[in-house]
Amino acid sequence: MEFTESAVAWVSGLPLCIIAAVLCIIGLFIGFSMAFRPAQAIEMQKNFYEKINWRMEPISMEKEIANTRIMGLFAAVFSLLALYLILFSGLFCS
Repeated sequence: MEFTESAVAWVSGLPLCIIAAVLCIIGLFIGFSMAFRPAQAIEMQKNFYEKINWRMEPISMEKEIANTRIMGLFAAVFSLLALYLILFSGLFCS
């Protein structure tokens, strides 16, 4: 428990803009991963659901891959926009 408490105390001492920027960079990575490797993202999701006792299969894999690619691009663009606003708007970093 001491490690968790010290980790939380350390993170709480960081500026908000650093934490938000790191989260945006993680979002960019996830978005680009989904956009450029949609089949792998779908397989990871299927494996997760099997571990919690659910089985899922898309009706049309072609549509699912296209939708996953679009969703990944949207997540990447949204994360990039948020990162731009965080770093250059002056709202978080002052």
